[in-house]
Amino acid sequence: MTVPHDNSTDPYANTPTAMVYDVFAETANELIGLCTARSDAASDPVERDTWWQRALTVRDVRRSVPAQDRQALLRHIAVWKADAEALKAAQ
Repeated sequence: MTVPHDNSTDPYANTPTAMVYDVFAETANELIGLCTARSDAASDPVERDTWWQRALTVRDVRRSVPAQDRQALLRHIAVWKADAEALKAAQ
């Protein structure tokens, strides 16, 4: 059953939290992939490690956020989507 949520703060208002979690996980995976690609492409060891640590941080956050914490999922989706878009735009 879908529980309606406040549209002003929840862009997935009519989406079950389980599906929001899927969006959260996929958004994290996209950002991890972008960071890993940057790490792999870096010629400077410090830059390489910086991007790798960023990928690991996103992975760790993805693992730590409870699947039922809809507000936390939404916050991370918004931040990670913006970060992924910025990385793609900078290529």
